[in-house]
Amino acid sequence: MKEIISKFISEVSSKNQNEPEFMQAVTEVAETVIPYIVKHDIYYGQNILLRMAEPERVLSFRVAWIDDKEEIQVNRGYRVQMNSAIGPYKGGLRFHPSVNLSVLKFLAFEQTFKNSLTTLPMGGGKGGSDFNPKGRSDTEVMRFCQSFMTELYSHIGPNRDVPAGDIGVGSREIGYLFGQYKRLKNEFTGVLTGKGASFGGSLIRPEATGYGVVYFTEQMLKFRDNSLKGKKIIISGSGNVAQYAAEKCIQLGAKVLTLSDSSGYIMDPDGIDEEKLAFVMKLKNLQRGRIGSYIEKYPKASFRSGEKPWKITCEIAIPCATQNELNGKDADILLKNGCICIGEGANMPCTPEAIQLFKKNKILFAPGKASNAGGVAVSGLEMAQNSLRYSWTREEVNEKLKAIMIDIHKSCLDYGKTESGYVDYVKGANIAGFVKVADAMLAQGVV
Repeated sequence: MKEIISKFISEVSSKNQNEPEFMQAVTEVAETVIPYIVKHDIYYGQNILLRMAEPERVLSFRVAWIDDKEEIQVNRGYRVQMNSAIGPYKGGLRFHPSVNLSVLKFLAFEQTFKNSLTTLPMGGGKGGSDFNPKGRSDTEVMRFCQSFMTELYSHIGPNRDVPAGDIGVGSREIGYLFGQYKRLKNEFTGVLTGKGASFGGSLIRPEATGYGVVYFTEQMLKFRDNSLKGKKIIISGSGNVAQYAAEKCIQLGAKVLTLSDSSGYIMDPDGIDEEKLAFVMKLKNLQRGRIGSYIEKYPKASFRSGEKPWKITCEIAIPCATQNELNGKDADILLKNGCICIGEGANMPCTPEAIQLFKKNKILFAPGKASNAGGVAVSGLEMAQNSLRYSWTREEVNEKLKAIMIDIHKSCLDYGKTESGYVDYVKGANIAGFVKVADAMLAQGVV
């Protein structure tokens, strides 16, 4: 089996050299899915996973725009249309200096499995640019978004490819992108999700990823006859996902100790309550400030510059910042400090070494493709509402989101539960996501 897996990884690697993030994602899936393929004749010999690892289409384009000093700036834009076997391509746009083809291919590959797990008819895609919106004026961001959409618009559509937000792409950017698409196409369609409520957005879409990871974590604990109530929780990040993960944890009676950004992390020994979280939301969403300002308002808290929060003693950790933010050394510290559960809020935030340690110690570990699927799940619900020209209430969307996360957890149990009772959520999520896409691909022939 090791030889079969190694041969597959070598073949994919030879076509995707110098793409470490993408190969990390492919390797993680291959190690759990290939043994399943070998045992099932319907998939064996069809090169089905090899086909999934090759994008159906990769778009790369120049984005030229004019800044406030009337100087011409040039960025690079991408859209990776990975797999459309079960529906139109669906996945976010990321605006960040770290964006490159390897990062976007890894995200699009993960998105294919994640979207499959939601049971909604959505394929996998991802896109973005190396543009950095931080420090840019609203006018500069608007000009960039308009130029970006001018290059992208002919390749997307409500039945073809439906982008959404991601790191660096929030409600402001989605609004500018949607406005330019509408301007170019002269039509009002649900081509983007994460839109404002006044022009086709879904209620609780901003909260969905953060709420979803907490709902999934709650199900893992419930399976072990445990709960979130009273648990000490550390969260990385302070953007959209981290904010709403913290909000839901607080609502369910947990004690949130940390939040972070690229400058460092804050630790509040009294816990971050609803009032303190409201301050963080204003600081990050409106003032676009740094998390360190928290201690000026709440001096009992401490701020550690340039560090991550994984040294803080906790029972649950929810990494919500970015990929590979939690490594093997961090995992070892968490385990020694008594951590019993990890719920990935970001995409692939834990390194392979960290994941191996969590699995070896048989603690609860939720991979992002399962636990952070709440965002794209509500994006799928937004697409449905746009098609119906109708909107559901906040309570209705929240109930649908919770039901989807419970179903994803059940799918992970179906394929990941071992004879000893331990649940390998990585294996469960990978196989459950694979089966639906693979069945659709086989039914549609070699295309």
